Amino acid sequence: MSSPRFRAHEHDETDENRRGERRDRTERNADTERDAEHGAEADERALVCPECEGHLDRDGSETICADCGLVVDADAIDRGPEWRAFDSAERDSKSRVGAPTTNMMHDKGLSTNIGWQNTDGYGKSLSSSQRQRMQRLRTWNERFRTRDSKERNLKQALGEIDRMASALGLPDSVRETASVIYRRALDEDLLPGRSIEGIATASLHAAARMEAVPRSIDEVAHVSRVDQEEFKRAYRYLNRELKLEIRPADPESYLPRFASDLGVPDGTERLARELLREAKRRNVHSGKSPVGLAAAALYAAGRLTNIDLTQSRVSEATGMSEVTIRNRYQELLEAQESTFPGRERGEGSADDASAAA
Repeated sequence: MSSPRFRAHEHDETDENRRGERRDRTERNADTERDAEHGAEADERALVCPECEGHLDRDGSETICADCGLVVDADAIDRGPEWRAFDSAERDSKSRVGAPTTNMMHDKGLSTNIGWQNTDGYGKSLSSSQRQRMQRLRTWNERFRTRDSKERNLKQALGEIDRMASALGLPDSVRETASVIYRRALDEDLLPGRSIEGIATASLHAAARMEAVPRSIDEVAHVSRVDQEEFKRAYRYLNRELKLEIRPADPESYLPRFASDLGVPDGTERLARELLREAKRRNVHSGKSPVGLAAAALYAAGRLTNIDLTQSRVSEATGMSEVTIRNRYQELLEAQESTFPGRERGEGSADDASAAA
């Protein structure tokens, strides 16, 4: 008799489970219907003018009421691709995923990176065996990314360029140009007999000058792993062999950075720029260091605008010696005498005594 009672108990549990499932399905359907109603109401509200309840039209990046002319939304973000396609074949050829390619990575960013976090997709920690497996995968992935000595050379050089550019505060455009220059040197077999760090430093210096954000030789040599003489030899070699179109550095390109470091006002910086332009018109800049001219122009502009700016402060900010600043200062003022006739240079300071000496 115990067996029938057990089967009856099983039937009761089955019926109860079925009723619970039906109840859950009914609740889910009701939630779905409510969400659909709310979504429809939201869509209706989005298509109605909040001012006059008129019809809204979308015109490019603006949403405008057709009745009262109210601009409801402007500068909408276009989340589509930046390219156009007129058939499926062209669309498939232009379609892409992932980050854009870049010359700043040895594989141009086309390979896969395995993250260092030992967690799964839900943020849970991996077991010991899974961590060991992921570490082996990372090792083999790193080996496959650099398959030969040329790629290892390129990877080391691009890492060095990125390190120095970060230390010098150079933008990505300069890093990209420096990477292209180094790739050209590698493709034309210019590296045998020269260090990777030396050619990488020369490439970055050339790129900074080509992009009109130059850094002085002393500044670049300070962050490089090679000495200044090797760096200058590599730079001359690259410039000659690759026939780089590099113009002489303009002293004005150094002014914004030096003015920011010294904290001088905009009026002083503008006057320094005028001093340099007048000096270039009179050919005073020929054969002179552009960094020294920029430093002297800021010092002279500070004196002419009554800014407390000493030669020692300018020397510390620009890396030029006080002797160079004094010499260029006299030359700039002599070139500017016709523009500022009768302008006094200041009296009684220690700097004036040094300049007179």
